Amino acid sequence: MRLQLTLRYDGTAFHGWQVQPGVRTVQETLQDAIEAVTGVRSGVIGCSRTDAGVHADRFCCTFDTDSPLRGNKLCSALNFHLPEDMAVTEAIERPADFHPRYQALGKRYVYRIWNGAQRHPIYARYALHRNRPLDVDALHAAAAAYVGTHDFAGFCSAGSDVQGTVRTVTRCTVTRQGDMVLFTVEADGFLYNMVRIMVGTLLDIADGRLAAADLPAILASADRARAGATAPAHGLCLQEVFYDERS
Repeated sequence: MRLQLTLRYDGTAFHGWQVQPGVRTVQETLQDAIEAVTGVRSGVIGCSRTDAGVHADRFCCTFDTDSPLRGNKLCSALNFHLPEDMAVTEAIERPADFHPRYQALGKRYVYRIWNGAQRHPIYARYALHRNRPLDVDALHAAAAAYVGTHDFAGFCSAGSDVQGTVRTVTRCTVTRQGDMVLFTVEADGFLYNMVRIMVGTLLDIADGRLAAADLPAILASADRARAGATAPAHGLCLQEVFYDERS
């Protein structure tokens, strides 16, 4: 039986999703828990590869098992063996050919910026602190350039192994909730560090290093050197993965 697990994790102490020798990763930690519960070390397939330090509120993955445990009982059993910075929130059955990455219709990421005059210890691991005021309306207007189907090659860090760099962004907003500024983006897929570079480019616009009017041309150039800096990982969270529920 193929099961889809939904994970929530604090990425601070993880070196991303994928198993890597000698470092702590989400995938290997989950495999350890599955083995402890089922007695079998199962391969786990994730919906994407989150970077080191990036968080997830709803990360989806699958594994095959003959265990009779299902639903909340399986979640509870796995969570007993998982560390405090990671939890399984849902376990549902999927068809044998279901793939959490290739059948995802899209994802939503949120990047948080604490825009208070002083740093906030509670948010220190989950939001970038920026004490200079941000003009949210201006940044929201600039972010509209990201919406649509574009070649995001200029918003991708070196090291990506994808074949194509064209993605369709369906939503991109910058909003404020008190001193917290939220950059929210939904797309049919994302490139390596794409969201962090999108945010970093907006912050460079806020600082006057780039002009908002130039953002469409920067995007069209597909030139990484023209886009802004890569924002730090700790402000980024994978919030949602979208699937056709008929799958």
